[in-house]
Amino acid sequence: MSTLRIGLAGLGRMGRIHADNLAGRCSVARLGAVYDADPAVAREAGERYGVPWTASFEELLAHPDAEAVAIATPTGAHAPMTVAAAQAGRDVFCEKPIALDRATTVATVEEVRRAGVQFQVGFHRRFDPDWAAVADRIRAGELGEVALFRSSLRDMASPPASFLAGSGGFFRDVTVHDLDVARWLVGEVVEVTAHGAAVSDPEGFAAVGDVDTAVVVLRFASGALGVIDNSRASGYGYECSTEVMGSRATARIDNPYRRGYEWRTPGLTSRDLVADFQERYPLAYAAELDGFARAVLARSPVQVSGEDALAAFDLAEAADESWRTGRTVAVRYTGSGYERAAVNA
Repeated sequence: MSTLRIGLAGLGRMGRIHADNLAGRCSVARLGAVYDADPAVAREAGERYGVPWTASFEELLAHPDAEAVAIATPTGAHAPMTVAAAQAGRDVFCEKPIALDRATTVATVEEVRRAGVQFQVGFHRRFDPDWAAVADRIRAGELGEVALFRSSLRDMASPPASFLAGSGGFFRDVTVHDLDVARWLVGEVVEVTAHGAAVSDPEGFAAVGDVDTAVVVLRFASGALGVIDNSRASGYGYECSTEVMGSRATARIDNPYRRGYEWRTPGLTSRDLVADFQERYPLAYAAELDGFARAVLARSPVQVSGEDALAAFDLAEAADESWRTGRTVAVRYTGSGYERAAVNA
């Protein structure tokens, strides 16, 4: 298979991860050109990676070394940049979320569909070797009928208030990953019940109307149940785990360790934990860009579509509504996102 040269927009923390992967860790995806809102940052990255840099996104879209684009800019720019790229005929990889409101998300997905370009959203866990292997075996029938889904995502420390204010809220920023995995591994959801609390900094989170800890209970259309627990401030490290219990087997993904060994002394054993998502998912971030490139080159469906991102966003909205109202939110999948449904009596 040939390679795909990707123009990368946005060179913050996530953009640097993608740049490193595209510059040497991907199989069929290559870094073609770079752009950042700060020309000095773009120039430095272009020189570091030995690729052209541009002073504007429009210039990046027109550059011959940007056969497709990857968008890793601040969230507010995701939707307009995606639309601009689609209208320019460029296939798009975009970090989540597409937008912080449903109307913009829907409009963006529809515009991409009209343009007829490939559009993949950055839900990286679907590309992690552990999660991908479990998904394959579930689809092969080895797990049997799913009875229970459990997932955890815990950060070591909360991000600064400046990030929280524009994050879209806990459920849209954090829980959305677990909600995407829930749909992917188990199926569509029909009820969402959420509870949240601000534990690490009650006053700080109250000021932005948010929480740092939450539990979400799901009911799936199949009858299975799900439990998600999340924290922005676990204090001990970064952890992400998933368990799916079925009638024939149980799958558990739980590998938050930096190294493969443990240190044992009398009465105590210890292992180094990873500190953040970058340490936990080095393979997934490279694989998702390769997956995007393969889909573009083969003109085959992407593994995480705009519709998938919309569905996860809708479930996160339902969780936020449940937390704020104290009521279970019933939902119904429409084929392109979720709508509210009446709770069964």
